[in-house]
Amino acid sequence: MENRYKSELPFPVLTVEENLELHQMRINDAEDFYNLINSNRQYLKTWLPWLDDINSINDEEKFIESTLNDYSRGIGIHYGVKYKGQMIGNVGLNWIDYNNRSAGVGYWISEKYAGRGIITKCCKKLMDHCFYDINLHRFVLEVAVENYPSIGIAKNLGMRLEGKSVDREWLYDHFTDSFLFAITIDEVKQLN
Repeated sequence: MENRYKSELPFPVLTVEENLELHQMRINDAEDFYNLINSNRQYLKTWLPWLDDINSINDEEKFIESTLNDYSRGIGIHYGVKYKGQMIGNVGLNWIDYNNRSAGVGYWISEKYAGRGIITKCCKKLMDHCFYDINLHRFVLEVAVENYPSIGIAKNLGMRLEGKSVDREWLYDHFTDSFLFAITIDEVKQLN
């Protein structure tokens, strides 16, 4: 189904703070992303099930093409996280449901920059953008039950735990359970 809210697509560039920006992924970013993924492969493999699908720059180009297609259809957007001009990770809306005014966030960051609050700041900016610029109502994060850093991000964003899915995701050689965290614009307004 085509997005009926074309004027409310996410912005392609979001400034989080000085020296920290989100830029919509483009084909010419493929080599930077591939190199970043490849140099962090073992670190990222703990929680990300798709790493075996990205084995070349061409694989990354195909992924970026799919994200651009999703954006043109109004069903998602993926941003490169740029810190001081350097690509250090990815934050995106893995899905957008305009009919129900909700979206689901996903992200990853290089090991070198993990634990610095960068992803929390990026998610906060993206969440505010969803609520105040494109008129969504609900922001969702699904996270493996043992992924304590991401659980911390959900809590830092004021998200509430809605439930647990058993055997939600296949991670290379085992299933992992996940928690579903969410927050609505009304809850964000109460926090402020």
